[in-house]
Amino acid sequence: MTEPKFYAMDTVISKIEKLIRKARFKGVPIYYAQHYNPNGFPQYGSAEWELIPQIAPKIEDIIIHKRTPDIFFDTNLHQQLEEQKVKRVVIGGIQSADCVDTSCRRAFSLGYDVVLIKDGHTTFDNQILKAEQIIAHHNQIIENWFGKVIESERIGF
Repeated sequence: MTEPKFYAMDTVISKIEKLIRKARFKGVPIYYAQHYNPNGFPQYGSAEWELIPQIAPKIEDIIIHKRTPDIFFDTNLHQQLEEQKVKRVVIGGIQSADCVDTSCRRAFSLGYDVVLIKDGHTTFDNQILKAEQIIAHHNQIIENWFGKVIESERIGF
């Protein structure tokens, strides 16, 4: 399968990279979700499964392996966050309509204060909508119900 063309991928990576640096400077733990789909894309071990080198984890960071859009489903993330007394999660990444949206909603349902990085998630065009429309739609849904949607440069730790 060929890698889809994600909207504004370089910009999103740059925004997330700056936030990661800011969080590390403040001593905030960084969690990565590494997704694979046992029945499709991306396959475990494929190039698309690999974490993006520009924002690759450091040894102290935590990688959560998941196989559904929900980062909490069938993982120990909630337990780890509770142990560290984390109350607020900042979420960004790939894909706006799937993993990002689902994880924001689930984090809200688990009682976390959710911050979606407004300019820090992406997707690709589908048969109905352009990526820009999908991103804007999910920003609005999260902001209306599940958390705050904040531009990356305005997020503090």
